Amino acid sequence: MELAGNARLGSALFGGWIAATAYVHLRGRERLTFMRQLGDHSTFLAPYNSFVYLTSAVPNTPMLRVEDFPELATLREHWATIRDEAVDLMAAGGITKPTANNDLAFASFYKRDWRRFYLKWYGDYLPSARQLCPRTVELLERTPSVHAAMFTVLAPRSHLVRHRDPFAGSVRYHLGLVTPNSERCRIFVDGAPYVWRDGEGAVFDETYVHRAENKTDQARIILFCDVERPLRYRAATAVNRFVIRHVMGATATANVEGERIGAANRVFERLFAIRLAMLRLKKRSRRAYYLLSYGAKLAVAGALLYLVFA
Repeated sequence: MELAGNARLGSALFGGWIAATAYVHLRGRERLTFMRQLGDHSTFLAPYNSFVYLTSAVPNTPMLRVEDFPELATLREHWATIRDEAVDLMAAGGITKPTANNDLAFASFYKRDWRRFYLKWYGDYLPSARQLCPRTVELLERTPSVHAAMFTVLAPRSHLVRHRDPFAGSVRYHLGLVTPNSERCRIFVDGAPYVWRDGEGAVFDETYVHRAENKTDQARIILFCDVERPLRYRAATAVNRFVIRHVMGATATANVEGERIGAANRVFERLFAIRLAMLRLKKRSRRAYYLLSYGAKLAVAGALLYLVFA
C-alpha cells in the first residue's frame, strides 16, 4: 500500500512537472527548440515559475508598463548621475568579463563580448560597488524592490542569442545610460523590438524568449536590474521573497578577488573544469566523448526517476 501510494504521488509530481514545462515552452509566440528547452534551466524551475505566473499581480505579457513599478522613478530621474559613474567605471576598465568560470547566470553571454559590473545580486551590495559607484548604490538603496543590479555593456557589432531567463519571481528593468539611440541597437522580447535610448527605461518579463543586437559602431551601456514581481497574495509574496533571499543568492559572483561567490557558482566553476576536460576528450575521440556524455545524462535521469518513484 505504501509503495503504491508513493508511486501515485511520484507520478503526480512528475506529471505536474511535465505540464509546467510544456506551459513554459508554449508560452508566447517565440520558443526555443524542443531539445534546447529540454536542457534549459527554465525547465527545472518550471513548476515554481508556473506558480508565480498564476499569482502575478502584473499582466503575464512580454512587455510591462514602467508606471506599474513606481519605485523605478528614482532611477529614471537620476539617470545622468548613474550614467556618469558607469562611464568613469568603463574608462577605468571596471566593466569586464569574469576572470574565472564562476558566473553561471550569464556564462554564455561572455562569448558575445558582453561585459558587466555587479552592483548587487540577490543579497547585499558588493564592496567594490560601494567603493566605486557610491551614488548609484545610494539610489538603489532607495528602491528596495530591486534585488539585483549591474552595469552591462554590449559591444559594437555584437549580439546575444535567443534565450529565456530561468526565474519568474523577478522582472527585468533596462535603463539606457550610453546608447547608440538607434534602431540598430535593440532587444527583441517574444519577437517585439525595443530600442534602448539614453535616459529611457523599459520593464519586461525575461522568462519570455528574448535576444539582443548592437549593429552599430558604438558600445551600449545600460543599468540592468531584476525587480521583484508583484504577486496578488501575501502568502505567495512571502514564498517568493524566501526564494529571492535563500535560493537566488546562491548564484552571486564577484567583481574582484575576495568578494563572496555563491554556492551555485562555486559548484559551476568545478563543473566547468570537467566540461573543458570533456571538450579536450572530444577532440581526441568523439566516440568516447559521446559515450561518457550520454552515459552521464542517463545516470542523472535514472537518479531523478528513482527519487520520484522510490
